[in-house]
Parts: sequence; C-alpha cells; structure tokens
Amino acid sequence: MVKPVPIGAKGAAEERVQYEHTLTAHHHQLPPIYSTPDMVRLMEMAGFYALQPFCEPGEISVGTSIQIEHRVPVGINAVVRASAEVESIDGRFYHIHVAVFEGKREIGSGTITRTIVRVDEFLKKHDIPKP
Repeated sequence: MVKPVPIGAKGAAEERVQYEHTLTAHHHQLPPIYSTPDMVRLMEMAGFYALQPFCEPGEISVGTSIQIEHRVPVGINAVVRASAEVESIDGRFYHIHVAVFEGKREIGSGTITRTIVRVDEFLKKHDIPKP
C-alpha cells in the first residue's frame, strides 16, 4: 500500500540538451531546438522522483495526463532542469506542478497527473509482457 504523499513533495531532473533531444532529430527541416516531447519527458521524470520515495517495493508512479506550455526555445548544450511539486491529491491521482528552467529562465510549465501502481499487476492487467 502507498505511503501517504504530502502536499509539497518535490522532485527534480536535469539534462544537457543533445542533438537527439531536438526537433531536427525528428525531421531535418525543423530547427535544432529542444523538443516539447523531450521537455515533457523531463517533467514526467521530475514527477516520478517526487513520488518515488512514497512507493513501496514493486510500485512506481505512471503519468495519466499532462497540461503544459512550452514557451521559450533553447538549443543544443543548454542545461535544462525540471522541478515538480505535488499540489493536490484526488483519490489515487497526484496533481503535480512542473516547470523547466534554463538557469533562471523558465522555458515551460504546467500540471501533470500521476498515479501509483504495482508494476506486476499493471503489466498483467494491460497484457504487457515483462521485459
């Protein structure tokens, strides 16, 4: 059973933007800027880290929804850092404020929702083979 998650629980994730994180990596006509899907991935990792200390062995959190804005482009070699903070809890769903920064400049923010699942049960329920 999940340990109680307090409002205000925090997580963070950081990476240096590489070519594979850019729009160009997806299509040669697009500019070499940090892609929104990669920004969302970093936000989700920060949310994962905010909840993981409250998971029991065999449990993880998974994303269920996102509502974000990506407002500022950054290029290759930029260091971007995502922060996550649990804002509210609705039953088994955790609403988490997320933001991504390059230095002090916010490049995107929004809300993600995650829930905690038992990995074995989750995979079995959705007929997904174990790796």
